[in-house]
Amino acid sequence: MQLTLREIRSILGVAAPAHSAGMASGYSIDSRTIRAGELFFALRGERFDGNDYVAAALAAGAAGAVVSSDRVAGFPATLQDRLIGTPDTLMALQKLAGAVRARWGGPLVAITGSMGKTTTKHMMTELLGTRFRVVQSEGNWNNQYGLPLSLLQLQPETEIGVFELGMSAAGEIRHLAGIAKPDVGVVTNVGPAHLEFFSDVDGIALAKRELIESLGRDGWAVLNGDDARVAAFGSLCPGRALSYGIDTDAQIRATKLSAAPAGGYSFAVSTASLESDVFGGARKETVKRIPPDEQAAETRFTLPMVGRHNVRNLLAGLGVAHLFGIRLATLVETVAGLHPAPMRGELVGLANGAVIVNDCYNSSPAALEAMLEAVAEIPARRRVAVLGGMMELGRRSGELHFDCGKRLPDLRFSLLLTVGDAARPLAEGARSAGMAGNACEHFDTPAKAGGRLREILADGDVVLLKASRAVRLEGVWDELSEDGPAGAGRSRR
Repeated sequence: MQLTLREIRSILGVAAPAHSAGMASGYSIDSRTIRAGELFFALRGERFDGNDYVAAALAAGAAGAVVSSDRVAGFPATLQDRLIGTPDTLMALQKLAGAVRARWGGPLVAITGSMGKTTTKHMMTELLGTRFRVVQSEGNWNNQYGLPLSLLQLQPETEIGVFELGMSAAGEIRHLAGIAKPDVGVVTNVGPAHLEFFSDVDGIALAKRELIESLGRDGWAVLNGDDARVAAFGSLCPGRALSYGIDTDAQIRATKLSAAPAGGYSFAVSTASLESDVFGGARKETVKRIPPDEQAAETRFTLPMVGRHNVRNLLAGLGVAHLFGIRLATLVETVAGLHPAPMRGELVGLANGAVIVNDCYNSSPAALEAMLEAVAEIPARRRVAVLGGMMELGRRSGELHFDCGKRLPDLRFSLLLTVGDAARPLAEGARSAGMAGNACEHFDTPAKAGGRLREILADGDVVLLKASRAVRLEGVWDELSEDGPAGAGRSRR
């Protein structure tokens, strides 16, 4: 949202110079990528001080800069009218974002969970976008820096906001929800991610539950009914709750699932048990109802994305679409056109007939098991897993990697290529469950694993690439290049 520097000073409680002028057309915390007209926030971190880059940001065309109060006097007098001094620049960023959210005033959807947040957000934005003007958070901007920057992208004409909330400690989601003030809270699941920072999964669940506890009396919780911990959040919601799922009797439920050969699904969704109260219009001024005779008893969807977990992600989006008065039967074509974000379950066909399932953006035990099960449903001559380590698992890291590795033989994977020391217990688990020792190979780098993959891939093979972001498993692609026989003519499905 565009604001004058004078307005921003007023929001932050900073006195304006006599000749204060200028307009912020955007907001940034990175002086390297700042664009003309944006306001630069000079954040301080353990290894950097954004105040050191204020002059560079202003020289690049920044409209102004929010700087630490103790550094203002050190800048030339010619820059003073473009500086906004504050004791805590991160707190200023969050305060400004909260003010913009309040000024905008529309309905906001917040999504959290141990996995699936970004994919669910993208799906939900596409579904809601069939009727409304929607702003979503960029990428996985879901922390104390990314969420405020995302909220600042709200515009007066925006009708719905869809944002992720992430966390690595108790209290973080409550803090972020206090800035975003969501009307709808979506929880995708709870699993053993971030165990480095929590004693157990129940502790993670309590942290995720903070989103639901932060909703108002008019709020809606949209909850994964197939996850017992998440389903239990409904009783603590100050407002109302809507459940979705596959395996339980949820209000938004997928039935009659059938897997497509390329990895997608066809299924039916019933709306018979849904309440018809919904948010009305762009600003939820009134509550409208979808007349019962206008609700299809059952709608058939085809989702061209790998894995039952993505069916659940879609169900969350369908539930939110219903809350905003969109009839599910009008979304069939939109669902059929959905596709995964880069490195989040992409299917890539190679010229030699092999298929790569590229899900290497991030990983956790629950996410890895979900993708192993998804790839197991794809017809294949051989299934190959190229796996890197899963980070932030604390003292249980080895155990959790070992347990995931044990699933590989049961799911009919023929080969396992592990990358990096953290991934070694995956092979130990696979061998303990019956995978032959020579079917497990270890590599120090993604490039070396990619070279081996290049040598062995053949027609009919299906390969899963998955690891935590720190592993940079996409380096495998450097070896499956357009120049080589394995990579020539790659086509995305």
